Amino acid sequence: MALGYVTFITIATVCIGVTATCALCVRASALPRTIAELEDRGRSIAPYLGVTLLVLLVKRWTHSRRLDLSYALDWDITAEIYAVEGSFVAGLQSIVPDALIGFFSAMYMFGFPYLLVSALVLYFLLGTQRRFKQLLVAYALNTLVGSVFYTLFVAYGPRNHLSTVNGLMYEFYPQTQELTAEVSANTNVFPSLHTSLAVIVALFAWRSRREYPRWFPIASVVATLVVFSTMYLGIHWLIDVVAGIVLGIWCVLTAERLVARAEGEPVSTSDDRETGLTTETND
Repeated sequence: MALGYVTFITIATVCIGVTATCALCVRASALPRTIAELEDRGRSIAPYLGVTLLVLLVKRWTHSRRLDLSYALDWDITAEIYAVEGSFVAGLQSIVPDALIGFFSAMYMFGFPYLLVSALVLYFLLGTQRRFKQLLVAYALNTLVGSVFYTLFVAYGPRNHLSTVNGLMYEFYPQTQELTAEVSANTNVFPSLHTSLAVIVALFAWRSRREYPRWFPIASVVATLVVFSTMYLGIHWLIDVVAGIVLGIWCVLTAERLVARAEGEPVSTSDDRETGLTTETND
C-alpha cells in the first residue's frame, strides 16, 4: 500500500513540475510544431530510444542476478572509502538543521526524477532532436557503467556503516524505503548515480542555455540540491559523489561523440548546429 501511494505521489509531483517547467521555458509555438512533426521525430529517435529502453530493461531483469554475483565476489570497499573520507557525512548531518530533512528528502525522491523527465521533454520539444538523442545515450551509458560498478563492488553507505550517521529520510519517511528498494540495493553506493544523472542534466542545461535560458538555473539548483541530499540523508559518501560527478561528465562527452558518429557528422559541429551558430574560420 505504501509503495503504491509513494509511487503515485512521485508521478503526480513530477508531472506537475514538468508542466510548470514547460510553461516557463518553452515557447508557445513548440507544442503545435512538435505535434505536426511527431511522426518524423519518432522515426529519428526510435533507434536511440530503443537502445536506451533495452539497457533499462536488461538492468531490471538482471538486478537480482547481479546482486548475487556482487555478494559472491565480495569486493567490499566500504572500509577503504571510510579510511579515505572519514566522518565527513556525520559532520554534515550535525551542522544542517533537522527542519530541512523533509525538504532534502523531497529533493531526493521528487527532484531527481523531475530533472530526468523534464530534460527529456524539453529536448524533445526542440526543433532538432540532437540533444534528445545525446541525452538518451548519456542515460544509457550511465546505467551501463553504474551497473558494472555496482556488480563488481560491494559498498555500504554511511547510514549503514557508521553509528554516527542516521538514515534521515528512511527514519522520518519509512514508506519511501519500499520504492527505493524496488530499484536499488543498499550496496549500490559507489558511484552515486543520483549524482551522475543530476550532473548529466545540469551539463545539458548549460549546453542548451541559448535555447532554454530559464532551464539552466532551474536545473543547476535542483541538481545541486539532489547531490547534496544524497550525502545529508546518509545515503552516499562524498567519494561516491565525486565519482558520480566524474561519471556524469564522461557520459555527456561520450554521448556527444557517439551520436555525432552515428549521425555521420563531426563532433565539433554538433553544438553550433544546435544553437544556430556558425564557426568562423580564417582562410
